[in-house]
Amino acid sequence: MLCHNRSIVVGSIVLFLSWLSPVALVAESSELPNIDKPDKAANPTNPTNPISPAKSPGTVGSLVAEVNQLSSKRSKLTRRQLPDLQLAGSLEADRPISEYLVSEKFDGVRGRWTGTRMLTRSGQPINLPAWFSKGFPTDPLDGELWIGRQQFEAISALVRDKDADPARWRAVRFMVFDYPAIDSPFGERYALAVKRYANLSPFLQIIPQWHIQDRQALNAALGEWVAEGAEGLMLHHQGAHYHAGRNSDLVKLKRYQDAEAKVIAYLAGKGKYQGMMGALEVETPEGIRFKLGTGFTDEQRRHPPAIGSMVTYKYYGLTHNGVPRFASFKRQREPL
Repeated sequence: MLCHNRSIVVGSIVLFLSWLSPVALVAESSELPNIDKPDKAANPTNPTNPISPAKSPGTVGSLVAEVNQLSSKRSKLTRRQLPDLQLAGSLEADRPISEYLVSEKFDGVRGRWTGTRMLTRSGQPINLPAWFSKGFPTDPLDGELWIGRQQFEAISALVRDKDADPARWRAVRFMVFDYPAIDSPFGERYALAVKRYANLSPFLQIIPQWHIQDRQALNAALGEWVAEGAEGLMLHHQGAHYHAGRNSDLVKLKRYQDAEAKVIAYLAGKGKYQGMMGALEVETPEGIRFKLGTGFTDEQRRHPPAIGSMVTYKYYGLTHNGVPRFASFKRQREPL
């Protein structure tokens, strides 16, 4: 997708790992191979192969020649009690861009594989067909259940449907972005997850990560990935440890921002929306109230989200009073 003469070097780590001899594989140490950007983004039109292979992977030697030292001390890959979910804690990188690993932001349903079953973000079990998780590791993994770009409603409905036709799960992939049971920097956790789990199952995929050298290249990459249909990019500092709650070393980068608010009232529609909901009055967790009047389908206006439910909205910065600018409805947040 990006031109070869840009600062982002083409070549997917997931592809070239299958070429390596056993001695060239990433050692279970603090070493992280130099990671380059995949040439193609996730392909929503072909769910059986979400990530297309690189066109020009280069030689194995060039891909593994450089090793990133993540700290002056070599960390031990020690196991620990599984922490609560980690969440993106920032909308802006506050360190040099070259220190982050970058990946596509997948708009799916958060999934936590415990080693025996899949749980939602809130800890509810997900009713997976037995064949879907066959071959999954006994180690916990963190990721997204994903069908394709702009398919959030489809995967959300499937996860909520306790009696879904098992065949519907054949379009789903568990896109793994972290290995929380290992108490080591993210770069090490990622390299180890690729080595151990990249080829376990057709329904489990380790999300490709790559390096970007500066903000100019990052902005160019964001624009091109969004143009291809991606929701945005994720930046994860390669030296960050996994911890519960918001983590400022995990950055969610989009063309717009989004957040959640509670529905507290309906405002009647006028004109062509006479007899329907015209806008929602919502309240943020910080107590800011404002109206959401755009982004709805006619069906959603006839049957709006319930009072007290949570909705996701997108916006473009805040006013000096903390009110979201140009806020519009994105979707209802279903309890998962």
